[in-house]
Amino acid sequence: MMPFLPRKKSYLAILVALSLSACSAIQPRPLEEKDLLEQGRADLATAQRDVQPISGELTLDEAQARALKYNMDRRAKMMDEALAFRQLDVSHFDMLPRLLAQAGYSNRNNDKITLSRNPDGTINNNRVTTQEREHNTYSLGLSWSLLDLGVGYYNTRQQAERVQIAGEKRRKAMHLLMQDVRSAFWRAYSAQKLRGEVQKTTRLAEQALADSRTAENERLRNPIDALRYQRQILENLRLLEAIDAELASAKIELAALINVPLTQAVTLAQPSEAVGKTPLDIPVELMEETAIRQNPDIRENHHNARIAREETRKTLVKLFPNLTFNYGYYYDTDRFQVNNDWREASVQLSFNLFNLFTGPSQMKLAEAGVALADQRRVATQMAVLAQVHLARQQYANALQQFERADAIWQTDSKISEHIKNREQAQAQSKLDVVANQTTAILSLLRRYQAMSQLQGAEARLQATLGVEQSIPSVSEISLNDLARDIGRGRDVWISLKVPAQAPSTGAAQ
Repeated sequence: MMPFLPRKKSYLAILVALSLSACSAIQPRPLEEKDLLEQGRADLATAQRDVQPISGELTLDEAQARALKYNMDRRAKMMDEALAFRQLDVSHFDMLPRLLAQAGYSNRNNDKITLSRNPDGTINNNRVTTQEREHNTYSLGLSWSLLDLGVGYYNTRQQAERVQIAGEKRRKAMHLLMQDVRSAFWRAYSAQKLRGEVQKTTRLAEQALADSRTAENERLRNPIDALRYQRQILENLRLLEAIDAELASAKIELAALINVPLTQAVTLAQPSEAVGKTPLDIPVELMEETAIRQNPDIRENHHNARIAREETRKTLVKLFPNLTFNYGYYYDTDRFQVNNDWREASVQLSFNLFNLFTGPSQMKLAEAGVALADQRRVATQMAVLAQVHLARQQYANALQQFERADAIWQTDSKISEHIKNREQAQAQSKLDVVANQTTAILSLLRRYQAMSQLQGAEARLQATLGVEQSIPSVSEISLNDLARDIGRGRDVWISLKVPAQAPSTGAAQ
């Protein structure tokens, strides 16, 4: 035994040295710029993978279809829902018995020698070796716990509710995405429509400004009149530059939403300007009922309340005694054993006595969770109902503002046409031409902005009510078919005339 001690100490020293070296070897590792660039390029390639290129003019329906199919945030929400489904599948296995297979190896440096005691209390000095120095063990055991079954059952029911919550979050993200796409498309189209007119009028204004400065330098006009003329021209230029800056970012926002390269030039097709009072003709009471049935936030809180109630049942199950059944087969290569293989079965009943003291507190905590979930659901419902009235009023205001902006634009267009005619007859100065063209451009911009706000208000009202188009799984339908289905089902207000069924969380996946 003594010769073994130095060797044992050396083994221990080696193990300690290896452990310390392993711990000290782990150091903070900063990100390398080369790795960041390589990963960035790989991420960009991943984002554009399987994205169908744009051919021809991009319509509003195709833009929405591309957002549903290729938007990266939406893809993340869909993966969240898919992950919830996978977790539900895994949680079903928690209710199964545990089947444990084990294999072991044992080695000792000396024999396991035992002594025995005689009936009179004296020690019998006959030494007996009861175990081999080296032997292997194998076992296959089946264990089934009634407590694990109950807890696993309620965990699975809770996970099933989380799957529904993931679906509601995906629906909400889809509503917000469609709202952003509609608004961004109209802003981008107005930029496309007005950019040429803005640049043309800017060049005319700069020419008029140069002519005025030349006349001022040559003393052909009163300096005060020339400076006032230049001041008005500069004011119009400032206004045109502000319009150009406002339009510059519109296409970038749209490109980010539909996942196309930000530098790609995209030509937008003129969208339909069909607007009306159909949403305002729907009774507000019906809108409230629809929101209560279909709003994603309300439905999510209903599922959270179910989870809280399942938690109370799970807590109650944990307070019961646990009944465990065990059955196993064992094998040992130790030749000193008479029976090297054997089967063993057992039943165990256990109870945590501290549950007698902590049980009431645990139940009160679970009931408080139910009360909190119910209160959140009530608060969310009240907030959503307020949002329904607010979104309806915002749509009415946006419709009125669009009608007013359209009337102003038509009037300014007529004035601009008369000014052009008078300029051709040399009866109008360039200042008047620039001023009136700037006013006409600004009126058209305000008209497009009002249309964008109207489209956004309609989409916001739809999102608040939770109404949506019936769209199949985006992964199983082509881009062209998806755009066609979006165009056909654009008027979702028809479905509100007859109470619709509760939406399925599998729609528009």
